[in-house]
Amino acid sequence: MCKTIVLSINTSWNILNFRRNLIERLQREGFDVVAVAPRDAHSAALMAMGVRFFPIEIDSKGLSPLRDLRLTAQYYHILRRLRPVAYLGWTIKPNVYGSLAAHALGIPVINNISGLGTAFIKVGLLTRLVRRLYRAALSRSATVFFQNRHDRDLFVAQSLVPSARTALLPGSGIDLAHFTPDPAAETSVPTFLMVARLLRDKGVVEFADAARIVRDARPDARFELLGFLDVQNRTAIDREMVEGWVREGVLHYLGDTSDVRPHLARAMAVVLPSYREGMPRSLLEAAAMGRPLIATDVPGCTEIARGGDNALLCRVRDAASLAEAMLAMLAMTPTERAMMGARSRQIAEREFDVTLVEAGYLEAIARATAP
Repeated sequence: MCKTIVLSINTSWNILNFRRNLIERLQREGFDVVAVAPRDAHSAALMAMGVRFFPIEIDSKGLSPLRDLRLTAQYYHILRRLRPVAYLGWTIKPNVYGSLAAHALGIPVINNISGLGTAFIKVGLLTRLVRRLYRAALSRSATVFFQNRHDRDLFVAQSLVPSARTALLPGSGIDLAHFTPDPAAETSVPTFLMVARLLRDKGVVEFADAARIVRDARPDARFELLGFLDVQNRTAIDREMVEGWVREGVLHYLGDTSDVRPHLARAMAVVLPSYREGMPRSLLEAAAMGRPLIATDVPGCTEIARGGDNALLCRVRDAASLAEAMLAMLAMTPTERAMMGARSRQIAEREFDVTLVEAGYLEAIARATAP
């Protein structure tokens, strides 16, 4: 008889794009995988993988106690019906309210803190509220995975989770057979690519401002932005702003895509001027494809973007510093950039193989469900 296991994230898109390998591994190990997430355009693809799907309503940016109470009740009813051997949660509300429901039912919980987000970047009343919720939700979890040591140390120091219950994982890992270098695909036009959800905290505004500076010195340079518009987040970049950059000729907006590889392969370098990350997926994918990186010198980014090795680093919230890094990349010879890209691939192979992540989850599940 298959053992049921529940995965919950704030979008079906997130589960499909970042947890596909884990789902397939769990299925090979004999688990009946259930996804609990809001229904979106990617929910059908999850079900096509043999995943049972239970829709749930999550107001990701909402602060209504009544809605969050209803969300907890939704989780409770679904989990009571399924009685899974374990509940795995990612993103704030599934980590908090799904975990509270699972704890109430005696279901082992494994959490993944994939980044601290706006609530921790902008310290205030919301930060204090989120900390209190995390403390209540994580205190009884079997394992709480973090994607970098900075986030783990912060949670332990603030007594949000006991140190003994924490562990590190290299993000969602990277499928090295799927993301492979393709040097012949690089365009002759020097192209900087940023792949991210279009949020201010990702440094999108700094990317546009830096592009203006660089274009004054190197009008041949091209700046591409790839990612979802209309994201439900308090720091979301609106469509009007992006269209303004496009009209100005500062950026080329590529929309979103189900396959980022052709865009990564064309780029001279991949850029992420984020304010803070857990483990940035875009940089992992770019590194696996042998691309040089430009990133902010902040927790998360520096886990994969190593300054002076496979990356150039810039100061956070500083468009001039980012522009300086881009100009330095342009000043390199093709051979120097190729060597930097080769080191990116080596780091991905050595430290971020998706099989390492799969093994970490299987070990945590085994510990949590042991008699």
